[in-house]
Amino acid sequence: MRKIRTDQLDVQALAGLTALQRESIYCGLDNCVTHEVLAAMLPQLDNTTASTYAFSRALQGPILEMTIRGLRVDLDRRDRVLRTIREDIANLSEGLDQIIRDGIGSDASWRSPQQLMKLFYTTLNLTPIRHRTAAGMRPTVDREALEKLSVYFLAEPICLYLLALRDLDKKRQILETGIDRDGRMRTNFNIAGTNTGRLASAISDFGTGTNLQNIDRELRSIFVADPGHKLANLDLEQADARNVGAICWNTFVEAHGESFAGSYLDACEGGDLHTTVCRMAWQDLPWLATEPRRVADQTAYRSLSYRDLAKKLGHGTNYYGSPATMARHTKVDRHTIEDFQARYFAAFPTIGTTSRSDHLAPNWHNSVRHHLKSDGYITTLLGRRRYFFGRWNDDATLREAIAYEPQSLTADEIDLGLLALFRADRVQLLVQVHDSILFQYPEQQESDIIPWALRALRIPIALAQGREFVVPVEAKVGWNWADAGDTNVDGLIKWRGSDSRTRSESPLDPKPPSLRQRLAA
Repeated sequence: MRKIRTDQLDVQALAGLTALQRESIYCGLDNCVTHEVLAAMLPQLDNTTASTYAFSRALQGPILEMTIRGLRVDLDRRDRVLRTIREDIANLSEGLDQIIRDGIGSDASWRSPQQLMKLFYTTLNLTPIRHRTAAGMRPTVDREALEKLSVYFLAEPICLYLLALRDLDKKRQILETGIDRDGRMRTNFNIAGTNTGRLASAISDFGTGTNLQNIDRELRSIFVADPGHKLANLDLEQADARNVGAICWNTFVEAHGESFAGSYLDACEGGDLHTTVCRMAWQDLPWLATEPRRVADQTAYRSLSYRDLAKKLGHGTNYYGSPATMARHTKVDRHTIEDFQARYFAAFPTIGTTSRSDHLAPNWHNSVRHHLKSDGYITTLLGRRRYFFGRWNDDATLREAIAYEPQSLTADEIDLGLLALFRADRVQLLVQVHDSILFQYPEQQESDIIPWALRALRIPIALAQGREFVVPVEAKVGWNWADAGDTNVDGLIKWRGSDSRTRSESPLDPKPPSLRQRLAA
């Protein structure tokens, strides 16, 4: 093998090398520089950052296992779902063309933003909706623009068709994603992909697969357990909200007492928080004393229930969202949100206040503002530290810092559970989705595996005054990744100690590659 002195290389020397030699030099230098950077950074670590680094290194094991294994795809079911979606797209596209042609006397392809902007802003002469780009404010027909344009009588049916078509087309693209020859879809997880500690994911290193952390729930039925195995999905319940409660308790119990500091955490641990919040937001709904959840689950906007919107309102308010901004994202009118926030902060004063100029009130938002001003960083209850380099008195910096700790706690809680499952080596890890873990296990071991896995994901945190805090975990089991229903009998159902079902169908093994395919590879 030829030896190359990289310290003596120049442009002319590189030109005389083969492509393989140049790529080998690049890889070698890449490893050398990485090693040099590590040697320079390790002495700079303190106890906090060294702990985070060690945790990240430990996660490489389960991450690599999930990356290599991937998810088995039921190819027949995938093809059936894809065929249905293509037919729906064709039918909707034909209906939209007829509306534009017969109703307006024009034409435009729903796939062309330029043609749609001409239709809305020139032919219909509607006020352009703009968004900020590097080149300045430009007209757009993105989802938010279409929702705003739908208030116009002539534009409403076109916008509704376009929104439906885009949703279907996104599903089509996922279903057409490249699947590896063994019939599995893979993703590439990135441990350092976010500032909060959350995992990020993208297509696999082989150019196949997709971001499996962002698969539409309606499409998850195509992902199935291997023969003889069953899937379990373990999900942290209301993790971000409960973590906010734990932070507020730890921040204020010593100075202001349990009744003040514990109000939000007690609400989280005392029942269905999101239905409680829903009642604050929509007091005029016909609430049933014995079944408030049934009222909260009524449809409010598109496919979202009042409870779904209340969850968004609660999280948005916790994270310092303004009524105007939250109105845009939730489609709830601003007046309703302003009234809701007044009631919310009155019930949970440890979180914040509607008076954004009151920087002395004892609440979590002001506590974060103080840490930004005095320290420039936030350290979570699990010891992950993040520095913020924006101006401490800038609302954007404050919102980012407020959201950081509860989201980071959720990431570390689920990853500590992931690491515990991996080290025990009793199940096969498949996917981590921010606050949940999907794995498969031998069916006959279910009665032992599920209770054990639930205990493994129990991550206790010691709070002030001896209070123990644990985010509860819910388990669902089944033979495919989607929730069970009339058309999906093999889907996930909530684990209640047993599951008497048997698998209705098992996917066939993918056809092995031919000799020609193997040689081409």
